[in-house]
Order: sequence, then C-alpha cells, then structure tokens
Amino acid sequence: MMNVNANSSAESAQTQLPSGCTFTENDWHVLSKYWYPVAIASEIADKPVAVKLLDVKLVCYRSKGKVVIARDLCFHRGAPLSKGWIENDEIVCPYHGFRYNCEGKCTAVPAHPSSKISPKLKLIMYPAVERYGLIWTCLSGAEEQIPEFPGWDDPDFINILPPSFDIAGSSGRQMEGFLDVSHFAYVHTDSFGDRNNPEVPQYKVRREGNELFADYWSTVSNYAKGQNVPIPEGFMWLRAFRVFPPFAASLTVHFPEDGKLMILNCASPVSARYTRLFCPISRNFDKDAPLQPTIDFNLQVFAEDSEMVEAQTPEDLPLDLTAEAHIPADRTSIAYRQLLTELGLGRHYTS
Repeated sequence: MMNVNANSSAESAQTQLPSGCTFTENDWHVLSKYWYPVAIASEIADKPVAVKLLDVKLVCYRSKGKVVIARDLCFHRGAPLSKGWIENDEIVCPYHGFRYNCEGKCTAVPAHPSSKISPKLKLIMYPAVERYGLIWTCLSGAEEQIPEFPGWDDPDFINILPPSFDIAGSSGRQMEGFLDVSHFAYVHTDSFGDRNNPEVPQYKVRREGNELFADYWSTVSNYAKGQNVPIPEGFMWLRAFRVFPPFAASLTVHFPEDGKLMILNCASPVSARYTRLFCPISRNFDKDAPLQPTIDFNLQVFAEDSEMVEAQTPEDLPLDLTAEAHIPADRTSIAYRQLLTELGLGRHYTS
C-alpha cells in the first residue's frame, strides 16, 4: 500500500479558510452555509470547468449523467483538476494521471499500477444541485435552502436564462442595487428609466422568518425604451420583491393584462469584491416572441448597474447604519442590512 496522508490534508482543507481568503474568518464561515449558483447547467458537460466560490477553487463536470463538484486540487502535488479531462466517467489529473471517480475516490495511480491505493486518497467533494438552469453548491453545512422561484416550473410560463455576468464589485452592493427603487430614473435612463419620473411612492417592507417582502407600486414602466407598447391609462406597475439572504432576491413585475415577469437575482460571491451574477427569468406573456431581445435588455440593465456597483465607495456594504445616509426610499436596503447583521456577518462586512 502506498503511504499517503491526503486524508488529513483533505480534512484540514475543509475546516481552514482558503488560501488568500478575502473574507474575515467569521464572515467566510457564515456565508459558507448557504447555497449559491456557480455555473449554467448547459455549460457543464464531460469537460472539467474551473469555478470559484468564496475564494475556494472548484472543478465542475458531469459523470454518469450527474453533476460533480470538487475542490480543484489533486492532493498528490497540488495540480488543478480543471486542467485535466474526463475519461470513462472519471476525472484525470493532468500532472501524473491520477484518476478519481464521481465519489472522489482515487482509482488509478499510473506510476504504480500494481500497488494498492490508499482509501485516504480522496478529493474534497461538495453537493451539487441542478435547478432553474443553474448548478448550485454549498461549501459547508447546507443548512439553508435554495431560493424559491416558482415561475420556472410553471407550465404557463416560458423560461429565459441570460449568460452569467461578472461584476468587479461586492455581492452585497449588487444585491442592494437590485432592491433599490430610487435609481431607476438615473442609472437606467437608456433602458427603461425616466428622468422626468424620479419620485418614489411610499411602500412597506415586511419580514417573514429570514426573508423580506416589499410591494412597490409606481408609474415607472418596465418596457424597454423604444418598444412603444400601449399602456392602459392609469395603470400602476407592481414590483414585488422577495429577499433570500444573503445574496439572492426575486422580483415579480406585474404587466398589463395579468402579465407577470419573474426574475431571480443570484449574486454569487467569487471573492469579497468580485461577483458572478446569475439571473433566471420566467414570464407568462409573449411566449412566442424571440428570446434574444429579452436577454439583450437584461444584459443592458446588468451593465448599467455594474458600472455603479464597481464605482461605489466603500466597496464593502456597510452594515453599520450610521456609516451612510438614508432616505425613505431605502426601506428595503435598510432592512436587508439589518438582516445580514442578524446572520452574524461583521459590522464592517466584506462581501
């Protein structure tokens, strides 16, 4: 039997912060309990894909028809498995050819083909769930649930999945921007906002458990500029927000004639100040219309938001409510910051 101590290395890696961690130790352990999307499901096949979550380097691939997520690391000499390949449903390390099955067990060491392989030589594995066209994982505990998004499985709705969108900013800042209703007239002037309609009517935020709900009524249209769609006189747009901490929220926009557009905003924290945004969309109208205009419109909105998120100071989302000024339109973001504090994140939160 070959003498290896990979098992102790694996256990140590599971409990210690990742190398070069950009989060405080406390914040990393709090955030690691939640589920996050790390890839678009259709982009994961029989070729290893490197992804990163909370500074942890992961490899994602399919084996025997199911998604596998593991630490992107062969414990023999630290080579990234994402540079390897899949052969007979096993991932092959590109450095010395070690092979691992879908349970993470090493099945072959080519340099010593006749030697017995220690059962301790295993990969660090993580749970993988395919939902809403995305691949989700959790780094520790898996105590919480994947956010609900009922439109995706409703036969009355069609589903649209824009490509992931990278933002050189924090997930907390991105999330707060998604919940903000007073920036429409200024940040989204080219997409749907109206500089002549900046007023934010009063609205309320309610909390149920660890989730937040806010129904926001206004005359701000959700149609893209240039669509010229007739709107019934006196029509009020309802935007219903639901927040799933720490970094996911759904928005249901109510259109004329009982139309509903559902958006799930998932800000996946690659690192403390880098976010990969995933955004499944469902709607129950214009079912035969081309999907690309909707994808293009949402990418335009993402780009408008990201320009502001990447420029904000401080880069972190301050949970100390005295650190920034607030107005009544900020009710949702204030409640969101309070909720993050209750989750146990630090006062000077870095996400």
